[in-house]
Amino acid sequence: MAKLSRRELKEDRLRSAFEDYEAFAKEHAREIIASVVIFLVVIGAVFGVRMLVDNLQATANTRLAAALDTYHAYVGTVSAEMAVPGTQTFATDQEKYKKALAEFQAVAEVTGIEKLLPKVKAVRIARCYEGMCQAHLGQDAAAVKTLQESARDSDPDIASLAQMALAGEDVKTGKVADAIKIYQELSDHPTSTVPRSTALLALAGVYRGSQPAQAREVYKRLISEYGTDSTLAAELKQQISSLPQ
Repeated sequence: MAKLSRRELKEDRLRSAFEDYEAFAKEHAREIIASVVIFLVVIGAVFGVRMLVDNLQATANTRLAAALDTYHAYVGTVSAEMAVPGTQTFATDQEKYKKALAEFQAVAEVTGIEKLLPKVKAVRIARCYEGMCQAHLGQDAAAVKTLQESARDSDPDIASLAQMALAGEDVKTGKVADAIKIYQELSDHPTSTVPRSTALLALAGVYRGSQPAQAREVYKRLISEYGTDSTLAAELKQQISSLPQ
């Protein structure tokens, strides 16, 4: 009997709790329904935005890949025997970079609802290459402005690529000290887009004209770090031997 009484007591408590909940639900039905609707709307909005961003990313990736193909296309005359169907070639660098610039700008252009969303990575990469194309085309003021924007990107791969291009603009305009500072910073903080060896080679190239002793030291550093590559080591030794004494 004692066990039965406890079971009956438990059932009575459950019944009482259910009745209290039922009364509460009836009294606050509108508020509950409104809360459920709001929850469903928020969930739907989150999934909708996620799908929109995924679609934008996929589209931007496809267009970016096409623009990169143009950027890296061969410049020169290709014989009929060597031509690969569907592969782009250009008669001049100017022609190639002009087309690539237009393609990167099309990817980087954000309109409509996209302005309210975070820029997808492909769009930010396109913006960086837009600046690089402007530099190739001699549009230096526009290139610096575009590249400075990309150099502030939160993604180190994009930022370092832009910084590398900015250093090239500094060299072009005679701001050698600024370029050296950038190359040194990039060599100390390498990324997948600007490896340490790339930054050091650029640094040595800047030193060659005015500070050959510094260039020699950088080349020796490269040999000590990457000398296991016999081809690279031989090229670096050739660079050292061609420096003025």
